[in-house]
This record gives sequence, structure tokens and C-alpha cells, in this order.
Amino acid sequence: MRMLDIIDTKRNGHELTDEQIDFFISGVVDGSIEDYQISALLMAIYFQGMTAPEQTKLTMAMLNSGDRLDLSAIDGIKVDKHSTGGVGDKTSLPLAAMVAALGIPVPMISGRGLGHTGGTLDKLEAIPGYRVALSETEFIHQVQTIGLAIVGATGEIAPADARIYGLRDVTDTVDSIPLIASSILSKKLASGTDALVIDVKTGSGAFMREERDAQKLAHALVEIANQAGVKSMAIISDMNQPLGNKIGNSLEIEESIDVLKGKGPADLVDLVLTLGSQMVVLANQAPDLETARLMLEQTIKDGSALEKFKQMIIMQDGDPAVIDDYGVMPQAQYHIPIVAERDGIVTKIAADEMGIASMRLGGGRSAKDDQLDYAVGLVLHHKVGDKVRQGEPLVTVHSNQKEIDGVEKLIRANFIIGDQAPTMKLIHEVITK
Repeated sequence: MRMLDIIDTKRNGHELTDEQIDFFISGVVDGSIEDYQISALLMAIYFQGMTAPEQTKLTMAMLNSGDRLDLSAIDGIKVDKHSTGGVGDKTSLPLAAMVAALGIPVPMISGRGLGHTGGTLDKLEAIPGYRVALSETEFIHQVQTIGLAIVGATGEIAPADARIYGLRDVTDTVDSIPLIASSILSKKLASGTDALVIDVKTGSGAFMREERDAQKLAHALVEIANQAGVKSMAIISDMNQPLGNKIGNSLEIEESIDVLKGKGPADLVDLVLTLGSQMVVLANQAPDLETARLMLEQTIKDGSALEKFKQMIIMQDGDPAVIDDYGVMPQAQYHIPIVAERDGIVTKIAADEMGIASMRLGGGRSAKDDQLDYAVGLVLHHKVGDKVRQGEPLVTVHSNQKEIDGVEKLIRANFIIGDQAPTMKLIHEVITK
């Protein structure tokens, strides 16, 4: 078998065989296929697409290219959640604690942020001492003990994806649905979960800006996961404005804990309950979504979800004082308000640009090895549809730099006050197959 023939097959719009896909992934991992040939096939896939069987086979080949966690020692149906990434999206943190508080094991393997989107691991590392790198034994023991762990990838999971993703990034083939789906699921399926809820974002701050592309990706992810034996469903949620009111690592931990204390912003709470209800039903712990939602709400009222989050912090060597004192996390030196220049209604808050503003302050990475400033970020005082008066604060910038002219200009250009707000819908669609 020759790589040239595989490239030719896909370039001409034909379906790759299982053997061709296996040959390709093996060559990616052992280094026998050169970068230029990998890149050529990625570009052919980008333009020609892949059939559903091809997508499934590519995902499984990438999955089998590395380690797979064996979580059979953990009793019960193990449920995980994945988000395609957004601005202010700290959903996993309160969600995992609430679901685990119902006795459902949540072994969550998360990632870091890059660019304008934040990463769950980065947020957790704003908690002093919190350790995201656990061994497989520690990970399993923690989930057995308290039903919850949020960690980085253990072992060598999907090594083919690491090389392919690096080439996608530099060949402008990142936004290919077959390549996105195989990248996400090769890692998620390797984590050993039994069921998976996927939050596919759409809008200005999302990977899939157009809803039709989000739909295609969501259907592909659900179909592949189900075929792989992992019960799954997807929700398409809005990312045209930031989720919640806070953007930045320490700030998003604060807001996550606020949710668990019953004081979270309405949009974030709604998304947590929507995703969580699906997780509870997939775990066979509720007969329907309405019952599941009531069960999750009870974990906030009785404090069990907050206690579960505290247990996780303690077991991963973090400082549990953060639950009652946000000041134990890094705090910004300057809190600079940006005020409304006119009366009106908030008509737009461009999520991607708010994320970029936070990144420019040091709260995000423009390159993988950038060092984060956990203290910085933005606090939004209004959302789309809110009435504002001239002089009222729109955003408070948390910064360790006194001069923020560039950031302020960026925020003002993308936080728009007008006379009539568009209709916003948080949940666009629920996809079960």
C-alpha cells in the first residue's frame, strides 16, 4: 500500500477503505509517513469530506493509536461532557459537581484553552495547589471515592491526533467536520466513559460560527459515539455573547462556585441544568428530563453539589478555602470600569472579541507555551437585551496593567448600545441521533 494512492483516492472523491485508514494512522504514529503527505491527505479530506463509515473508522483508528483507560473498576454508568469551546464557558465545573452529587460517577478529562476560548484545566489551576495531573490509578481511586475528578489526559491518549492536529493548524484544515469529530472523539472515547453529552457551540465566539455547520458536527459526533458503544447526545448552544458574566480564570472559578451556592447568572444556570438533565437520564437515574432537572436543582438547595466540588478540590491538593474566600486565588491589581456612552439597549456583545480582550490582558494564550495571568479578565454588568443609562458600567476590566487603552477600544467596538435588541436563544437544538 502506498500513501500516494491513498491521497489520490480521496482527492478524486472516493471512499477510503478501512485498510487505507489504518495504514495512514499507523504511519502517522510511527513516523513513516512524511508531514507533506499527511498534509496532502488532510487537504483532500477538507475538500472531499468523508462518509459516515469513513469518519467512524478514522475515529476508531486514532482512538486505537494510543492508550485507553479502563474504568471498569468504577461502579455505575460513567458519564462525561464535552464542549467545543467558548468564551466564559465554565459549565463543566458546576455541572460535574451537581451530577456527581446525585451518585453518578463523572470521570472528566479536560483540556486547556488556546486563543479566545478558555480551558477547564487553566481555570482549575487558578485555585492554589490544584493538581490536574493525576496518574491513572489516582484518577480511578478518586472517582471511586467521591464520584468525581477533573484532570488532564493521562498516559498517551490518541497520539495520532497530536501530530494531525499540529498539521491541521498550519495547513488551514482545522474546520473540517470529519477531522474535528475524529479529533474530539478519539480522545473522549479513550477516557473509558459509558455515556457522553456534547455541547456544540455556535455563533461569533464558537468554532462553528454558522448553525448549519454546528448541526453537521453535532450529528457526526453523536453518530460516531453511538456506533462506538458510548451512549451520546448533543446540544447546540449559543455563543454569540459570552456565557455568564465573568471571563478569566480566577473570575470563572468564582462564578462556578456562585452557581453551586444558588447565585449564578441565569444563562449559565440554564445551560448547566439542560446539559446535566441529559447526563442524569443517560445514567438511568431519572425517568425523564423534567425529573432530572428537579434532582439537579436540589443538589444546589441542599448544598451537596458545593460539598462535592470542595471534596474534589481537597483530593486534588487544592485549597478548599476558595469556597468561602475567592481572595485566595490570584487577584488583579486594577479594576477599571468601562461605562456606557449613551442610554439604550445592549444589542451586541461579540463573544470572540471579549475573549480576545481577556487574552490581551494575559488571561488566555495566543501560543501553546504562553504563561497565563490567572487574575485578569472581564466582568460583564449587562447582557444583550438589557437597558442601560449613560455613565453606567458595562464591563469592569480586571488587569495588572494600569494602561488598557487597546483593550478598552476593543471592548467598546464590540459591546454595542442601540435602540432594539435581537432575540437571543440559548439552546438552539437537541440532537439524539
